[in-house]
Amino acid sequence: MTLQDNILSALHEQNIHFVDLWFIDIMGIHKSVTVPAAQVARVLEGGLSFDGSSVDGFARVAESDMVLMPDPATFAVLPWTHDDERTARLICTVTTPKGQPFVGDPRTALVNALQQAADMGFVFKTGMEMEFFVFRNGPDNRPDLSQPYDDSSYYDMATEAAHSLRRRMMTTLDALGIPVNSAHSEIGAGQHEIELDFDEALTCADQVMTARVALKTITAQHGAHCTFMPRPCASSPGSGMHTHQSLHDRETGENVFVDLEDEYGLSAVARYFLAGQLTHARAMTAILAPLVNSYKRLGTSFEAPVHVTWAHINRAALIRVPGMQPGQEGHTRLELRCPDPSSNPYLATAVMLQAGLDGIRRRLPLPEPLEETLLMQKRSRIRHYEVLPASLGEALDALEQSEIVLSALGPYIADRYLAAKRQEVDQYNSQITTWEVDRYLGRY
Repeated sequence: MTLQDNILSALHEQNIHFVDLWFIDIMGIHKSVTVPAAQVARVLEGGLSFDGSSVDGFARVAESDMVLMPDPATFAVLPWTHDDERTARLICTVTTPKGQPFVGDPRTALVNALQQAADMGFVFKTGMEMEFFVFRNGPDNRPDLSQPYDDSSYYDMATEAAHSLRRRMMTTLDALGIPVNSAHSEIGAGQHEIELDFDEALTCADQVMTARVALKTITAQHGAHCTFMPRPCASSPGSGMHTHQSLHDRETGENVFVDLEDEYGLSAVARYFLAGQLTHARAMTAILAPLVNSYKRLGTSFEAPVHVTWAHINRAALIRVPGMQPGQEGHTRLELRCPDPSSNPYLATAVMLQAGLDGIRRRLPLPEPLEETLLMQKRSRIRHYEVLPASLGEALDALEQSEIVLSALGPYIADRYLAAKRQEVDQYNSQITTWEVDRYLGRY
């Protein structure tokens, strides 16, 4: 049986009445169209037409006709739906009415980057550590930032309510076919981390997109609010999405980052890849940390990276080479620490990959690792190291100067992303904050 046949059988056998067609816009916002189960066979065959002119960054009115093409491999039943509302979902790519991939589709941008890796003989794999906050809702049913769901800190035993919520989250992700390695309390009150399993990069991006919907849905059912905002409270550390990465041989599946003779266990390919990401780090940051609020985390929050460095032990480094237990050397990977969970998982993965592949193509030299922290060092000591952008505006400046990172997005996405984010910066800069009023109104 084909995947399409399996889906149609599942709709009947599991009494599924609806299917949600999911996709994502350039800004990383989840979109969905619901079709009755009776229409699914037609949609699997020819897609579903929709008006793209109202989707942020997708198309002008004159070219608004778009088609959602479901990926049959992404079929999953939404475990929070029941009875006559039982619903499954399919993740879609976006095409033109003539069946051509739409250049503004983030999932297509990642597929294109993965094809470039495949042409070089590689398969790219990733694994995400998703951090997030959970707040209780106030009387107006809006999240109350003064009421975190629990008061636990790093690896503390959380309250039973928080444990129950986290177990429900993990059970839901498992039902959606998303393996979880572990879950625990993070440093901030109400802050949690769920580590997703390592997988091929497109699958992992789909899982991040799905997990964000699932965790918000389950939390809402508990009368609370889950947020992937990078830093919702100044009194708490920010939330990151550390990303583990490795390249594998397309034919054998072997991890090509491994060299047991190297001090850090890194092959020449891994060193080139790492050097490429360091070279393009500032430009990548505009995609990996995409919000004005992202820069309230980077460089200011606990262990969030500042300097463009790499290391084995130093957890303040931008890229870390995690230690491997004996017998686990085949899992050698690079951990990129600047992404946050508000980023578009498809665009983020695409730029990470393109930056690394550029390092391989050009055989870029890798600087020496920095195993000591620079957090308390004198300015004369740290000025030799490049730093990540201090604001979204600065990150966008760096992005505009990087042909490699822009090429990962493609001209269509790049132009619209830059325009939207410049507008976001301008709107932020026009605000008069309470801090400004409290500090200056009486003084001047």
